Amino acid sequence: MIIISGKIVPPNLINGLYPSNSIKGEMVNKLSSSEEKYYYDSIEQLKFEMDLRKNIINASIDLYKSKVTFRTFRKSKCNTDYWKRTEEGGFILKEGIRPARGIKDIFINGREYGTECATAIIIVYYKAILDIFREELFNEVFTRIHLMNWSYLDRNLGITYYRDVKDYLPGDCRYFKNPDVSPKTPEWQGENAIDLSSGRYYGHGIGIKSAEDIIKTLNRYRRKDSDTSAYLLNSVTNLSYKNLSNIYLRFVSNFQISKRLI
Repeated sequence: MIIISGKIVPPNLINGLYPSNSIKGEMVNKLSSSEEKYYYDSIEQLKFEMDLRKNIINASIDLYKSKVTFRTFRKSKCNTDYWKRTEEGGFILKEGIRPARGIKDIFINGREYGTECATAIIIVYYKAILDIFREELFNEVFTRIHLMNWSYLDRNLGITYYRDVKDYLPGDCRYFKNPDVSPKTPEWQGENAIDLSSGRYYGHGIGIKSAEDIIKTLNRYRRKDSDTSAYLLNSVTNLSYKNLSNIYLRFVSNFQISKRLI
């Protein structure tokens, strides 16, 4: 169920926000009909999450089309006009480069970049946020970007791992675990993948596939004679939609106040 400002919102009132056959409609319908409680401070906060989740899906598809290659951190590469490659294989935005410009370049000049799947998910998140925040706010909030894995995260992202989730939504980051991965290919011990809806997932290095096909791909990298299949974990990794919405809505409110004062 959806609870806004402490009040349960009946499904018949909330489900009309979006067309029922749209991705946003699918998400709202699932939240409102669930036995779990989903709390929002305002309807604007709910709409922000739906918008950002849709942007995550769009950014995933765009990154797939960009031709950014899959590489281990040891062999990672980046456009050195915008990024400095670290000894660990991550990318740090160069001095004097605006954060929005650096993120956009990955999608424009994708062939100049190569990295692992966790980094790809973080790139997707930044692009999805950029498309809502726009450049002015994005550059103000994310002043120093370090792209690598889950160890180098801007606190404003608020990325959190949740176990034993009851409801899965498009835009969720899921994880396919390969417990018997071959020691010759440790980079295939698992795959971070964005739920694109309709049973499709985007996983960097694997592409856009069904869960079954991602599992089949991972199973090709198991130990010899292993009969333990890869599988999809009952968990999700998500941004802090509430924190990001508060940043965005505060910015919009201040902008509107400033505009009225001019």
